[in-house]
Amino acid sequence: MATQVLNEIGYANHAVLARNTTYEEFLDWPGENQHLEWVGGEVIAMSPISAEHQEIGAFLLASLRAFVEERNLGRVLHDPFQMKIGAVGRAPDILFVAKSNLSRLTKNYLDGPADLVIEIISPGSRAVDSLDKLREYEAGGVPEYWLIDPERLRVVFYQMQETGAYREVAVGGDGIYHSAEIDGLWLREAWLWQPPKLMDVLREWKLI
Repeated sequence: MATQVLNEIGYANHAVLARNTTYEEFLDWPGENQHLEWVGGEVIAMSPISAEHQEIGAFLLASLRAFVEERNLGRVLHDPFQMKIGAVGRAPDILFVAKSNLSRLTKNYLDGPADLVIEIISPGSRAVDSLDKLREYEAGGVPEYWLIDPERLRVVFYQMQETGAYREVAVGGDGIYHSAEIDGLWLREAWLWQPPKLMDVLREWKLI
C-alpha cells in the first residue's frame, strides 16, 4: 500500500491509522473484519464496543433480518460492512437496503446511502455517532437513522423530511415506534433495554 501508516493519533476517542488514503486503498487494508472507517482520506480505528452494545446489536440484527427476509423487502447487513457516502466510508452497526436499491451493493461496500442505518453508542463513540455521523447520514441522504444509547436508556429515531433535513420522531404513547423505511415494521422501545427472546418477537410480528 502506497499510504504511509502513521503512529496512532487521537481522533474523537478513536485512532487515525493513516492519512491521504484513497477509498480503494482503504478497501485493500491488510486483515479482515477490522473495525475501521474511512473519513476524508483518513483510516480510523473505532473504539471497542460495550457488552450492552453487543447484546442490543445481536437482538436487532436477528429480528430485523427475520422480518426483512420473510417479507422479501431487501437485505440487512452489519459492521464491518461498509457504506460509502461522499468522502466518507462508515461501517454502521446495522444497515437495511431496500429491494429497490440493491443495485447499490458491491462486493465490499454499499455505494450510496442505506435506507435505514442503526448506530449503538459505546463509551468512546458518543460524539461520532450523535454529531459526526448524524450530519453525514443526513447530508448523504440516509432516510432513516436510529441512534441508540444503552448507557442513558435513550433512543432517537430520525426520519428524513422532504426538505432533506432530519426530524426526530417520537415513540407513541404505547411505547411503539413504526419504521418509515421497512414496510410494516414496528418496535417496542422496551425491547432495546431488555431484549426479549427472538421467537417471542416473531410471534408478536405474526411471522410465526
